[in-house]
Amino acid sequence: MKNLNKRTIIFATILIVMMLFLSGCDYSKKTKPNIVANSQIVELADKSSYIIDAKMLSNKFLDNELTMYGYNGQIPGPVLKVKKGSTVNVTFKNSIDMPTTVHWHGLRLENKFDGVPDLTQEEIKPGETFVYQLKFPDEGVYWYHPHIREDIQQELGLYGAIIVESNFTPVDKEEVIFLDDIRLGKDGKPIEFYEDGPNFVLMGRFGNIMLVNGKTDYNLNVNAGEKIRLYLINSANTRVFNFKIKDVKFKVIGGDNGLYEREFFADSVVISPSERAIVELQFEKSGTYEIVNSIPDDEYLLGKIIVEGKSNITTQLYNHTILNDAIKEQFNRTPDITWEIGINTSMQMDHMMETSHDGIEWEDTMVMMNAMSDGSNTKWFIKDVASGKVNMDIDYNFKIGDIKKIRIVNDPDSAHPMQHPIHIHGQRFLVLSVDGISNENFVWKDTVLVPTGKTVDILVDFTNPGTWMFHCHIAEHLQAGMMGAIKVAE
Repeated sequence: MKNLNKRTIIFATILIVMMLFLSGCDYSKKTKPNIVANSQIVELADKSSYIIDAKMLSNKFLDNELTMYGYNGQIPGPVLKVKKGSTVNVTFKNSIDMPTTVHWHGLRLENKFDGVPDLTQEEIKPGETFVYQLKFPDEGVYWYHPHIREDIQQELGLYGAIIVESNFTPVDKEEVIFLDDIRLGKDGKPIEFYEDGPNFVLMGRFGNIMLVNGKTDYNLNVNAGEKIRLYLINSANTRVFNFKIKDVKFKVIGGDNGLYEREFFADSVVISPSERAIVELQFEKSGTYEIVNSIPDDEYLLGKIIVEGKSNITTQLYNHTILNDAIKEQFNRTPDITWEIGINTSMQMDHMMETSHDGIEWEDTMVMMNAMSDGSNTKWFIKDVASGKVNMDIDYNFKIGDIKKIRIVNDPDSAHPMQHPIHIHGQRFLVLSVDGISNENFVWKDTVLVPTGKTVDILVDFTNPGTWMFHCHIAEHLQAGMMGAIKVAE
């Protein structure tokens, strides 16, 4: 051993750690029912009630039976379709082997039903129930997922969609598309989760198996000429998708919390974790059209759309009024708050990942370093520049009716710069600019992707009282402390 230098010892240690990771293991060993093949679509009337049960189940990937979780035994969970302005009671039961809650992502609902443990409610232990009262003031596409150990529970299947209907134009077919991935070892089982905190904290748990609606072989059958509306949701722990249907240009009509001011055509749409997009398309002729994740220098097949028949198609772009004058008057104000995104790590970062020119790490290219990172050696933070406080030490006190301009700066000179999807609970905001270039087409949002080295200005309309979390929606970054809270008084 005297003749081994320090570098050799470190390299050997890394190899041993990686071999342990790649052995994989199931988090739970209980008996499970098999997964339900397709998500149930549930239409809920105003003042109706519904039951959601988080269950343990078995799912098969690459001929391996995996222990996973699903709402009502489904991955994704049931699609809840409701009318704008309605109120619904959901009785939630926890039948998995971990404490959990349900966060109703993007909804401007009453604070005590937001699903954040220790902030809005107590954790729901195995066998316990909790009744959520949901209000739907805004049209658009939303989703529900845990807010305890998302790095485990969301990775293993706990997510479902909510469609709030309003004045959408009629279509012939609607489809919810959850974009996701899962990280499996060579034995076909999930790479080990840590019980006392997250691993893969540096970059997040990038999956090596791509999924659409929980499947590796997703297919959608349509007829030529049909108007198709797709509700796209990114439920991955960390991966950013560039969603594309090859040889098809689609119409983008909406985002997180409703419709764009002006609909537009696009070849693809970039969606970061927790973001949503609403697109419409038609096919003129029969054939098989590939759904892909189209990233720089690579392309991953996600599924296929099989079209039958031939038909003429006509597409019209619409404009929508979503802003009032009071909001527009705030666009050019000086930022009220500046957040800086950064990292503290004790890991040796001699070989920093170089992000692509768009400031996005599309893949895990630091596999060994990422696998060795956890909450003990790596902490991400959001810092309030004015006070110097970070994460949960930040103290904001606003009131209903306040409109605040927040500047988010993603430090390109940190130990490991990467993109971050920043989510604000219980409120909605507009993206005003990126690197000083003004946005010309607005949509209400609750999550914004901040690429490496970019400065993003958002305008938050505080309409909802309570204490609300803001955080990075990379699950491992959230679990490693990258979160804060905003108090909004009536």
